[in-house]
Amino acid sequence: MAPTFGRSISFPLSPARSSSSKSSKHVRSTSLPSCRAPHPLLAHLHTQASAARAWSSTSATAAPSTGLARIAALHAALADLLRLPEPQAAVRASASDDDRLLHAFLLLADAHQAFQEALLALRSGAADARAAIRRRDAAALATAARSRRRTEKDLARIAADVARCARLGSGGAAAGEETEMAAALADAAAASAATSAAVFSAVASMSAAAASSSSSKKTATFAAAFSKKAAPETADVATTEKLEELERCIDECESGTEMVFRSIVQTRVTLLNICTPEI
Repeated sequence: MAPTFGRSISFPLSPARSSSSKSSKHVRSTSLPSCRAPHPLLAHLHTQASAARAWSSTSATAAPSTGLARIAALHAALADLLRLPEPQAAVRASASDDDRLLHAFLLLADAHQAFQEALLALRSGAADARAAIRRRDAAALATAARSRRRTEKDLARIAADVARCARLGSGGAAAGEETEMAAALADAAAASAATSAAVFSAVASMSAAAASSSSSKKTATFAAAFSKKAAPETADVATTEKLEELERCIDECESGTEMVFRSIVQTRVTLLNICTPEI
């Protein structure tokens, strides 16, 4: 609370009046309602959830690996909070929400495992496409393009599936410490899901952009680009650079999504242990 100053500070006061003034100010200050500050770890969790959601709004131009780092930081904050007795009590008290939380983290874990498989497929397809460009093999490049499009569809499906978790967080205000903790856990799961969906969509978009020039070449245009008279350095240098950029993105995402996957699994195990009654 900001300090209070007497309005007659410029006038000399007698000891009796001074004592009376201080006493009245003390009575007024004790009549104000006290504000309970949130737990620092709870505030930190809210900060990380907000940061993850903020990244989602810039995912079209930001690196997907940065989004994965935001998710990892969010789950690290969640793990720290779940070590405290208050959130553990909140989980036990909100039995109706336990199944939703456990299902949400199971869906998140499955999504990031599928994302890892998609990254491997994209890496293989990018390598095949670069080799086809180098050899000027139109048939091999077409095969790589079909494989890439299948993987992009898989990524779109995974993003749509995991986005359902984003509806888990409640938008209403939480009343009471246990309810506040339970709402924070649900909001963390929702923020993780929304950011994960944005990461998956960003990688799919980068993959589509990487092969857009080569995939748009059809029949005569495609054949001309790979004819013996056409120099690869001038015909497909842009496509090769985009494929190399995609491979660098995949390298950065692989370690990030592995870290996120492990943290999600650990969070779900922690929740199961909290919900399981001791024998």
